[in-house]
Amino acid sequence: MKLKGQTIVLTGASSGIGAEAARLFARRGARLCLVARREEQLRDVQQAIQAEGGSAFIYPCDLSDNDAIAACVAQIVADHPRIDALVNNAAHSIRRPIEDALDRLHDFERTVQLNYIGAVAITLKLLPRFLEQGHGHVVNVSSLSTQIPIPLFSAYLASKSALESFTRSLQAELGHKGISTTVVYFPMVRTPMSSRTAIYKYMPMMDVKKAAGWLVEACEKRPARIARPMGKVGSVLLAAVPGPVTRLPQPLFRGMDKMLARRLKKNG
Repeated sequence: MKLKGQTIVLTGASSGIGAEAARLFARRGARLCLVARREEQLRDVQQAIQAEGGSAFIYPCDLSDNDAIAACVAQIVADHPRIDALVNNAAHSIRRPIEDALDRLHDFERTVQLNYIGAVAITLKLLPRFLEQGHGHVVNVSSLSTQIPIPLFSAYLASKSALESFTRSLQAELGHKGISTTVVYFPMVRTPMSSRTAIYKYMPMMDVKKAAGWLVEACEKRPARIARPMGKVGSVLLAAVPGPVTRLPQPLFRGMDKMLARRLKKNG
């Protein structure tokens, strides 16, 4: 699928993976509708794309506000007669043990609102245009950690698992009407979001450029999923033997956190 001339709506486009992906899409000739909360940063990304001869439009929007999403998509639809793809990249993550969240239901509520409800809301608002056109591709970003269960991210992973289920339903119900979907299972990526956890300074992570390349691949090749081989194997094992797959790696994860903490303490 050639991206030249396609109009792509990209959320979380003001920094990190989204900003890098915006530049890659634009270099392939796509027209970008950049969506994020921070207008100044969005404008910086837009100007960088325009400086290279690309085409980008900005739509500041708080994706935790469903009314704001409705207004944002209405403007995008009014501005662009054809929209080819939506990339739901915006996300919020919380690293916290469940035992420390017993009185923090709001952690789960705000994470689900942005990562799941917000992504579903913008998808539903764009679907009429996709169905009218007879085509439209939806890329939803998930995590390797839904394929290989890890501790301490219960709110984040629950929201991403919900988004995966919605993505499968979307494909199953509307695939015959030209709607296609891709789920992208990112491993840890070195972004401002992951950097908020101090011990992750010493954890090997995917770099932003490679992660952004996965989003471009999702729109160019339109596979059902993009994931590392380890994640694909993990998905099969999790479906076949969920008990052992969930239980046995836990000492390894706890040991890794202790090792990273010692390294941080030693090296700063």
